Amino acid sequence: MSQRHSLKSDVNVVKIDVLVAEIGSTTTVVNGFDSVHTEEPVFLGQGQAPTSVLEGDVRIGLNAAINDFKQKLGVDTLAYTEMFATSSAAGGLRMSVHGLVFDMTVRAAKEAALGAGAIVHQVTAGKLRRTDLKALAELDPNIILIAGGVDYGERETAIDNAEKISNLQLEIPVIYAGNIENQEEMRLIFEDQPLHLVENVFPKIDELNVEPTRKVIQDVFEANIMHAPGMNHVFDMVTETITPTPGAVMQAAKLIANHLGDVLVFDVGGATTDIHSVTKGSEELGQIQVSPEPVAKRTVEGDLGVYVNFKNVVELIGAEVLAKEGFDLEALSESYKQIPKSEEEKRFVSRLTEEAVMLGMKRHVGKIRHVYGPTGRQTLVQGKDLTQVKYIIGTGGALTRLKGGADILNRIVTQHNPEQLLLPSAGASVLLDHDYIMASLGVLSYKYEAAALRLLKQSFEKEVEMG
Repeated sequence: MSQRHSLKSDVNVVKIDVLVAEIGSTTTVVNGFDSVHTEEPVFLGQGQAPTSVLEGDVRIGLNAAINDFKQKLGVDTLAYTEMFATSSAAGGLRMSVHGLVFDMTVRAAKEAALGAGAIVHQVTAGKLRRTDLKALAELDPNIILIAGGVDYGERETAIDNAEKISNLQLEIPVIYAGNIENQEEMRLIFEDQPLHLVENVFPKIDELNVEPTRKVIQDVFEANIMHAPGMNHVFDMVTETITPTPGAVMQAAKLIANHLGDVLVFDVGGATTDIHSVTKGSEELGQIQVSPEPVAKRTVEGDLGVYVNFKNVVELIGAEVLAKEGFDLEALSESYKQIPKSEEEKRFVSRLTEEAVMLGMKRHVGKIRHVYGPTGRQTLVQGKDLTQVKYIIGTGGALTRLKGGADILNRIVTQHNPEQLLLPSAGASVLLDHDYIMASLGVLSYKYEAAALRLLKQSFEKEVEMG
């Protein structure tokens, strides 16, 4: 775009390469990018507006966000060649997961769903009971994932569960990622319901295979997103990929890991705290791992939000502790808004963010365990090994728009560690997504990987004035 260095008030018409829309549950953001086909891609800025799912048409909010972007650029008309999107609107990607043994196939299937950006509302192990089926019908998820049995192992549970789910006649897409011997049975059971057959998520004992299922989950989500309330016209504007927002952040994390080194990403939001890690861990510790972990892992903490769920975080810290730290909880609760304005409100949100990061980290990371048996003490590893992580990255408003985000993340490697958590070493670098575009670049990377990587580096290196 020849005009990219002169997007001021004297420019009234401009065309750019790409818009990426992030359609959230409350806010829609558009990010503009240009020169994505070159070695010098440009982030032009962003606009935002309330999401309009409840008004029955997501295009209202999208157009309002584009208008906001145009005003910031100082242009009357904005054209774009391509538009990508991420979405967590209309409840995000809701899934149920049904497997055989919780610590094996169920956990593997859940890892696949979370890594794809889903919100997993129901998890069952073994044969479905009447109460499980009732809960599933009431949940009405976007996708049902059935797993169970290593390849050429147990078959009956998955078949029984599939028949019970089919009898509900929910007309919901089903993904089967279990024992491959059951695939023909699944075709017969779901002959009148959308079915996607995938490689087993747990093909052998101690072997995870979640990536094929993750890809299919995202494909099914994109194919069915227009059925969500208010989202039916989304492809009237979006010309390229639509990805669940957490899945886009994971894609960006994988991009960083592939090109820069093992990575740990924190996204503290108003309702949840998402943590993504992409690392194989230490080869030495891997030899004493109790059970396999995916290379790319996502955990979502539904009780650790700094706006919708801020009272949960207050309770976890303790009202008395916060009072001793000088916070007037009664006054803050009465005036609490999604975006903090006063210095006291900002200090309060930063304190909640710190708790969300530290507690979310403890839930995500693995640890060393010592067990005693007939042969004496054994040392084992349980959970995700993060000792090889080179970069700790913060994205989301709470970490990138308020002071102290980097200091909070630095505490991960400087804290006292009596529990022997497998944390990153003190040599890990802390980076902030200053432009708050990590999700957008994740989805952009599906087509323009080099440009997305360069723009990520620019966002990490940028110094901005914090509010």
